[in-house]
Amino acid sequence: MKYVLVSGGVISGVGKGIIASSTGLLLKTSGLKVTSIKIDPYMNIDAGTMSPIEHGECYVLDDGGECDLDLGNYERYLHITLRRDNNITTGKIYQQVIAAERRGDYLGKTVQVVPHVTGAIEEWVERVAKVPVDDSGEEPDVCVIELGGTVGDIESAPFIHAMTQLQRNVGKNNFFQIHVSYVPVIPPGASGEQKTKPTQRAVGDVRSAGLNPDLIACRCERPLEEPIIKKIANMCQVEHEQVFAVHDVSTTYRVPLLLEKQNLLPILRRKLQLDAITIPPTLVEQGKHMWKEWIGLATGQDHVFETVTIALVGKYISLHDSYMSVTKALEHAAMHCKKKLNLIWVDAEHLEDNASKPAEFHKAWHSVCTADGILVPGGFGERGTEGMIKAANWARTNKTPYLGVCLGMQVAVIEYARNVCGIQDAGSAEFDDPKTNKICPNPAIINMPEISNEVLGGTMRLGKRATTFQPGTEWSKFRALYGSAPELWERHRHRYEVKPELISTLEQAEGGLTFVGKGDGDKRMEIIEIKDHPWFVGVQFHPEYISRVLAPSKSYLGFFAAAAGSLEEITKEFSGRVDLSHLRVNLPEDGAVNGTN
Repeated sequence: MKYVLVSGGVISGVGKGIIASSTGLLLKTSGLKVTSIKIDPYMNIDAGTMSPIEHGECYVLDDGGECDLDLGNYERYLHITLRRDNNITTGKIYQQVIAAERRGDYLGKTVQVVPHVTGAIEEWVERVAKVPVDDSGEEPDVCVIELGGTVGDIESAPFIHAMTQLQRNVGKNNFFQIHVSYVPVIPPGASGEQKTKPTQRAVGDVRSAGLNPDLIACRCERPLEEPIIKKIANMCQVEHEQVFAVHDVSTTYRVPLLLEKQNLLPILRRKLQLDAITIPPTLVEQGKHMWKEWIGLATGQDHVFETVTIALVGKYISLHDSYMSVTKALEHAAMHCKKKLNLIWVDAEHLEDNASKPAEFHKAWHSVCTADGILVPGGFGERGTEGMIKAANWARTNKTPYLGVCLGMQVAVIEYARNVCGIQDAGSAEFDDPKTNKICPNPAIINMPEISNEVLGGTMRLGKRATTFQPGTEWSKFRALYGSAPELWERHRHRYEVKPELISTLEQAEGGLTFVGKGDGDKRMEIIEIKDHPWFVGVQFHPEYISRVLAPSKSYLGFFAAAAGSLEEITKEFSGRVDLSHLRVNLPEDGAVNGTN
């Protein structure tokens, strides 16, 4: 097994995940089998209970694992399927070590950070690195490990020590480290000077911790000047070819091209002795085809001028990373539709009547009314939902393409119940507040009876599950994208569902709403669609989680194509293609994924 460690210095959030994903992509395009692991030094067991405004999106895996958004980057770039164990947190490690101590596994020894915690980390990495991540069922050749945070942080110390142990135990020809450092411009702007001192200090910190970078990836706003590269190489005691400039590019999908141009793959091949690995000719050809297609999509946007405007109506828009997979799925759809994406962020609260902030109100409504398509993504809680309901109403009544995801599907049902079925007080049980005696008298959305609201971590309906297309829905524009497939498999993350007793009322109304897809033996309403509409679709699952650069989510692709006026052409092109929803995990007999950790 070969290991590539990507660590960071100076500041966090400079793109370690994209660089790790891009490195993995280059290795995969050479025919190697690649897996990835993300290390997060926080004490949480997983990302399931963390605020999206603080931490960014919670990404969900096939097995129901709730994890860091960088695992989404790995899956999108590498076309692999990861598991919850591919995300390591301090909470998971300490939980494992303490459980082992309680069982008596340490035979009376004093349990310490070194060697027990660090040993548990190393064992976890080596075990997970061998787990197959694709249909072949074969052990990967290379594992790319991203160490979250910044080297020097107190919470990262056990993980860095574990990586030094791993480096020593696997041997120098099986371990390669990329250290990502930020090169600031002082003063900011085109005329500012690129400063190397932060990088020098960052490399010194990582070396003092026991690791010796094989490559320094310098994140910068503009290309590094040649004297700056020479200075970094000289002051950090590395060769000129070991200093990479990862400057800002038009799209993150160009980062692999940037690394390839600087000969990352030959450097990895030489240091890790990759030529000694026997690669089947079929994988070599698949890798070449993958790279050719990637280049075409990444560079194709430079020659596209027609723009499609999508209004994303959400409640966490102050941090765009809260909707990372959603925006990436839209980008994938735009690339395959050969259009440019103009994404307008609309705060759902600004769509609600608010006389004190008329400027925000009118700006938000102008964005919604002039958009080519309206997207309402997932979320939790009541805040902003009335604005989402108004956006869904506009889309339905004005024939604007609409896609509702999870909460976005539920608010579309509430809007329809109120304005078509005449249930004026329709709402959701999610918004009940027993403390203030606020209880919805006519909930269109209810709590799933088997789901606990008392324990929050890992208790939702999580992971990949089947949705079956219903008889008599052959007219569905959504279904047409799947050709003759009777079902699809998508990832879920929710506690609430459409009230079963309301289904017949909703479907019998004259507005044309139909539950096109159902799950769990037709108990759960998964897909809604309005027949006489360019595209009005709501899905209970999160299709963005399985969207890939080379295999876009059909939910987002259909929505974007409808907004672009090219749905018929895209349906003809993609209805025969197999998307990633056909890939299944080994589930328990009842078809459910265990959502606990």
